[in-house]
Amino acid sequence: MSTKNLYDAEAREKIKSIVEDSKTGMLVTKIGDKPLNAVPMYTKQVDDHGALWFLSRSDSEHNRNIEDDREVQLLYCNNADKEYISIFGEAFIETNKEVLDELYSKIDDAWFEQGKDDPALTGIKVNPSEAYYWDNKSNKYITLFKIGMAALSGERKDIGEKGKLNV
Repeated sequence: MSTKNLYDAEAREKIKSIVEDSKTGMLVTKIGDKPLNAVPMYTKQVDDHGALWFLSRSDSEHNRNIEDDREVQLLYCNNADKEYISIFGEAFIETNKEVLDELYSKIDDAWFEQGKDDPALTGIKVNPSEAYYWDNKSNKYITLFKIGMAALSGERKDIGEKGKLNV
């Protein structure tokens, strides 16, 4: 696996690409605590600045955790395409009605009884500061073939990229 570190716009584009393919990630709050506090979150949007957006209830444990400590980790896994990313950043609770209206869709009614007007509706914005990715550029059959060939021949085969993303 080759290493390719990316910076600024390239890093933001890589984050957006992997996150949009995965959609659901694990949001880890209170990073210093054990065991980790991790919850699955559906990504509503990755904006042009690289911020990741989620909807959440104001009374949720992760919202309370973010109010205490803004440092969060996001973990995404797209097994189908063999793409993985770990994103470290700072989270903010958003209550601006215009922003929430933009993020909200009908499926969110499952979590918010009063829809867009639910008083518990908040957004979470995560500004990434650093990330690390693993991206297998080939489909799983080609990857398995390359691994098999490497085992038989003793030669190393490049089965994808990994690297640090500095946003």
